Amino acid sequence: MPDYQAPLRDLRFVMDELLGYPAHYARLPGGEEATPDVVAAILEEGARFAREELLPLNQSGDREGCLLEGGEVKTPKGFKQAYQRYVAGGWPGLAADPEQGGQGLPPSLAMVLSEMICATNLAWGMYPGLSHGAADALRHHGSAVQKQTYLNKLVEGVWTGTMCLTESHCGTDLGLIKTRAVPDADDGYTISGTKIFISAGEHDLAENIVHLVLARLPDAPAGSRGISLFVVPKYLPDDDGHPGERNAVSCGSLEHKMGIHGNATCVMNFDGARGFLVGQPHKGLACMFTMMNAARIGVGIQGLGLAEASFQNALGYARDRLQMRGLSGTQAEDKPADPIIVHPDVRRMLLTQKAIAEGGRMLVLYTAQLVDVVERSQEAEQREHAEALLGLLTPIVKAFLTEVGFEATNEGVQIFGGHGFIQEWGMEQLVRDARITRLYEGTTGIQALDLLGRKVLMSQGESLKVFTKEIHKFCQAEDANPDMAEFVRPLAKLNAEWGELTTAVGMKAMSDREEVGAASVDYLMYAGYVTLAYLFARAVKQARLALDDSLEEATFYRAKINTARFFYERLLPRTRAHAQMIQAGGESLMAMSAEDFGRGFEI
Repeated sequence: MPDYQAPLRDLRFVMDELLGYPAHYARLPGGEEATPDVVAAILEEGARFAREELLPLNQSGDREGCLLEGGEVKTPKGFKQAYQRYVAGGWPGLAADPEQGGQGLPPSLAMVLSEMICATNLAWGMYPGLSHGAADALRHHGSAVQKQTYLNKLVEGVWTGTMCLTESHCGTDLGLIKTRAVPDADDGYTISGTKIFISAGEHDLAENIVHLVLARLPDAPAGSRGISLFVVPKYLPDDDGHPGERNAVSCGSLEHKMGIHGNATCVMNFDGARGFLVGQPHKGLACMFTMMNAARIGVGIQGLGLAEASFQNALGYARDRLQMRGLSGTQAEDKPADPIIVHPDVRRMLLTQKAIAEGGRMLVLYTAQLVDVVERSQEAEQREHAEALLGLLTPIVKAFLTEVGFEATNEGVQIFGGHGFIQEWGMEQLVRDARITRLYEGTTGIQALDLLGRKVLMSQGESLKVFTKEIHKFCQAEDANPDMAEFVRPLAKLNAEWGELTTAVGMKAMSDREEVGAASVDYLMYAGYVTLAYLFARAVKQARLALDDSLEEATFYRAKINTARFFYERLLPRTRAHAQMIQAGGESLMAMSAEDFGRGFEI
């Protein structure tokens, strides 16, 4: 069975030393309770729960999967008991408002816990993960009655939530949905339609499931402007707020999937189900974006967690597995062969995993601070600045971290060699589970269009400038520091080029809008590498300061610097290829007719 130890030392480095979380929490409204001792206790107990409760269920849950019988879904053995312990520990309400039964701690703490859960049992983690998004949507857009009826139960964890968007004929293009909502005589709505790919749509973990469903009213305008959001519970709450009459919503089938077998991915049928409007008519997409944006960051964390899990197990294997002698001579005199970690190519793969995990963690925790500010700050200017950065970084967190996270899990299998292809080691499961992260909550292509098209070009580059100015200031401040030259100089050059590439694509797009789509994925990947380069440069600065102050943990800080150096020398050069492909434009992509793609198949 794969092993996992929460990377608590690296978390402390990023939170306390690099990003100044203790001071951040101290000045954050509601964050004063998140003292260093409290944070340490939460991280340690979260690490224990993930390792002892969730990790042992990961492989068995993958093998067993979910079972649909008579419209009811049974989750894998142990999942329900683990969820009950999760609820008993108060984890669902960690960052929720105390008025709704939560603990009121900063959202970023819940995001740290999420990494541990995703690293140990992604399929299980999706059950409570969807509930957080549903609670956020109701918190921001629900009526007072809806909050009273559903929010406290979701925060407590005794009810779970879903997000019902996709239909068989439409995924990202939600303007095409056909699910209907007709007003009834009791201030509710009758919901009819079918949704697919609904994660945690039906299960046995909680006593009720709260579905948030996109549907059209009879007078709805065409397209995405005609979508409304409805809350549709599995059981209609009775007068005391307990699950009452069974609603006309059911699981028609379970999808047979490549991975995340322990999570129920459902076809959900709404056969005249009773629902209640959330927010204003025809404004459902705006309401759902509250949930979707949180989910997108959550999926990026999934990529990070799986990368970390794969790295840890690949590292352990590489230290133990004996194969050949080192090219420069025998390394382990007392053994018949050397451990494979002595070989340069194995080190290349391990360092790729390590850099992805550590760089991804810095990006997630940097973004998590922005979420704290947006959610909790009482200063309008501070919130606006954080919102601009968060809008820019959300598609990068989602798409870049899932792309490189998948790469990291692939490298893990490669390090194991043939054993990585065998189920018992658990490495192939990490690959299968990671593959979905590049698809759901918006594919990489969709996130790339959101980044380049909506967030950058539609704002005339203003959101990008907020971030590149921050990078520029850092580079200016460190320009005279000879110890930082190998990091700051290439970073400054790339930061300037980022703006130049943006302008060039924008100019081309004025005469041909296809240029945006042609450049978008390479643009997003370029942005991801530059963003991690900035964070690694900051990490090097902090590590050097720590080395000057104390030699107690010199090994840790030297490893941080060496990992950053590897990233700059071996991974950051990928930006050159991405830049070249951005500049190539869309002509070669669009020149061939759709019919010509199949030429040569004829007999």
